[in-house]
Amino acid sequence: MAQSSIEWTEMTWNPTTGCTKISTGCKFCYAEIMSKRLQAMGIEKYKDNFEVRTHEDSLSTPYTWKNSKVVFVNSMSDLFHKEIPLNFIKKVFEVMNENPQHVFQVLTKRADRLLELHKELKWSHNIWMGVSVENENVTSRIDYLRETRAKVKFLSCEPLLGPLSNLNLTGIDWVIVGGESGHKPRAMNIDWVLDIQQQCKDSDVAFFFKQWGGKNKKESGRLLNGRTYDEMPEILLQESV
Repeated sequence: MAQSSIEWTEMTWNPTTGCTKISTGCKFCYAEIMSKRLQAMGIEKYKDNFEVRTHEDSLSTPYTWKNSKVVFVNSMSDLFHKEIPLNFIKKVFEVMNENPQHVFQVLTKRADRLLELHKELKWSHNIWMGVSVENENVTSRIDYLRETRAKVKFLSCEPLLGPLSNLNLTGIDWVIVGGESGHKPRAMNIDWVLDIQQQCKDSDVAFFFKQWGGKNKKESGRLLNGRTYDEMPEILLQESV
């Protein structure tokens, strides 16, 4: 567990680590870069760098948190990676089921496996399930997500690498948008952002603008239309308290 600087969560919890690239949004994966740093620092959990690994000892961590938390699950991995066995995924879900006082945000690019396994899992109200949608080539992930039994469904359009016109937001509760950051970030067009923001408004979907990104993301900031957008699924938040 670690406090997080990610704007839409409070902390991270990584019962699995490591991943492999599957789409263009993975090109400059921050988790891969961070994993190399942690390995160099001698952190045992990252001794195998970015190889996919499960960590049984991390499963007990959420039981130790005293107050309600908003938690990004597997910021350093993808819970639905093909190398993570179903029985371990079930263990992660059991932990989330048994800690209803916390909100657990799970994000995947492997929406096909998510759909394949979703009936095997218990979807308590405090599990928010999301898929990454960086451009129009991967919007099918939204359809897979929509078919699952997750109570709360969200999209992470970060890094946003192209327009996402005419999104089908039926059944979607929350959309996060953000630009790429790092040494060689790919540019995000303001029109893409404004279009998604308007689509969310028209569909009554909570909209969260995370950042413009760029080489200096702090300098670029996160103002859109002269304000910040920190919307969350309000009713669902209340249910999770």
